[in-house]
Parts: sequence; C-alpha cells; structure tokens
Amino acid sequence: MAFAAFATTAAKSGEPAPRRRSRVALLLLLPGILYLVLFFLTPLVSLLLTSFQAPSEFGDVGEFNYAFRWENYTEVVGAYLPHILRSFGFAFVATVLALVISYPLAYFIGVSSRRWPLLQSVMLVLVIAPFFISFLLRTLAWKQLLSDESFVVTSLKAVSLLAPDAHLTGTPFAVIFGLTYNFIPFMTLPLYATLERLDLRYLEAGTDLYANPFHVFLKVTIPLSMPGIVAGTLLTFIPAAGDYINASRDFLGGPDSQMIGNVIEANFLVLLNYPIAAALSLILMAVILVVVSFYVKRAGTEELL
Repeated sequence: MAFAAFATTAAKSGEPAPRRRSRVALLLLLPGILYLVLFFLTPLVSLLLTSFQAPSEFGDVGEFNYAFRWENYTEVVGAYLPHILRSFGFAFVATVLALVISYPLAYFIGVSSRRWPLLQSVMLVLVIAPFFISFLLRTLAWKQLLSDESFVVTSLKAVSLLAPDAHLTGTPFAVIFGLTYNFIPFMTLPLYATLERLDLRYLEAGTDLYANPFHVFLKVTIPLSMPGIVAGTLLTFIPAAGDYINASRDFLGGPDSQMIGNVIEANFLVLLNYPIAAALSLILMAVILVVVSFYVKRAGTEELL
C-alpha cells in the first residue's frame, strides 16, 4: 500500500523523487562550490600562471609577461634550498615540542580532571586565552622577554647558563621557541577533544590484565588518541612551515634563521619579483601536501584527508 501510494505520488508529480532530491542537494551545495571556485581555485590558477611569468624585456621592475618559464622553479630551488629545508626543520622541531608539552596538558584536562568540572573549564580557558591577544603582540612580547636587556637573559647570564656575549633573539632557538609557543593551542585542543571522549574502562581493562601504567599508556591510550595526535600535528606543522612572523628580523629571527615565508614576503613586497614568490609558494604547498599525505597514511587515519 505504501509503495503504491509513493508510486502514485511520483507519477502525479511527473518527476522521480530521487532526481528531485539530487537537484535540491546540488542547490544547497552551489554556494559552497562557488565560494571554493572564487576564493580558492581562481587564486590558485592565478598563482600558477604567475609562477611561469618572464621579466618584461623593456619594462620596469615588477613588470612581467605571461610565458612558460619553468626555469623559475629550478632557480628558486637552487637559490633558496637552505630556507626551504630550514622551514621544514623548524616546523618539525616545533611540532614535536608542542606535542610533548600539549599531550600531558590535554590528558590532564580531558581525563584526570573529569571529577572536577570547574577545574577542567578553567584549564580550557587558559589554553584558549592566547587567542584573545593578537599573534603579533604575543610574538613582540617574547622579543622583549628574550632581548639582551631582559630579566630572563640577564638572570641566565648571572648563573652562567648563558655566555656573557650570547644572544637569544635572532637565533634559531628563538624562532623555534616562538613557533612552539604560538601553536601550542592548535595542538592541545584536538588532543583534548579526543581524550575527553576516551572511555576509561579500556584503561581499567588494561590494568586488570596486569599491564603496568606505562604499557597501558603505550598500548591503549596513545592508539585511541591517534586521531587527535594527527589532527594536532597537522594544525601545527602546516602553518608553522609557512610562518614568516616569528622568523622575521623585526621579531625573533635573524639572518641565519630566515624561513621560506620570509623569502616569499621579501620577493613579493620588497623585490617585486612575483614569479619567484609564486613559485616558492607552490613549492611550499606541494611539499606540505606530500608530507601530510604520507604522514596521514602512515598513521592510519586516511579519513582525515
């Protein structure tokens, strides 16, 4: 009876119901598709075309013609390979440090403090609090704290933990420190979201099977929290690899700690060499995509892609 009624209704409408639903779904997806085409695909195509441009023969500085000058890519790799390697090296170290710091913090908030909801809420607010302050202001504050005249540096020199002529700002240490500090919330929040849903009965079962706390953590807690680890590392590594604020000479960086983001900024805003900046941007994007795809597949969480 129900099927007959459905068939009668579909026949009266003159159009199958599944086709109508597909059109409704397409209409609902249309704004998102248009948004991606306008603000992602179009700039990406423009960036790709710019990366193959050639300098204008009789033009001024900053004038280029559309061409297929693939030598732009070989030139930037040869000229800026140290910056590329440094960027991914700094991002990797900062990601590992952020994970080491954030995992115990997220475990405490998501697991250990479940019995004290007020404490859990306060800890979450403290993790999110840096977002209420500008990224630039936070980095500038650390520049002041790590300067040669600051209390931190003078105290370290007073107890002989730093050489009298040593500097912290303008060094790779300061850049990695800034990256780690600024991206810790991006690591902590995904870890907390995963650990907060962790079923504690699995941990109790591991203890009942005579596993010591270390093995329970290694064999039970870490595998169950792997989606949060992967999400946190991606949210930290990807923006850290392209960061240009911490490594800027106006903040924590120096001549020997410049990253690829600083080179892109200089070529785009100062040198007006748009093809080189575009080629570097696409190389950065491609390398990140390859590294992230390999990492996610190795971690066994392909559904995050």
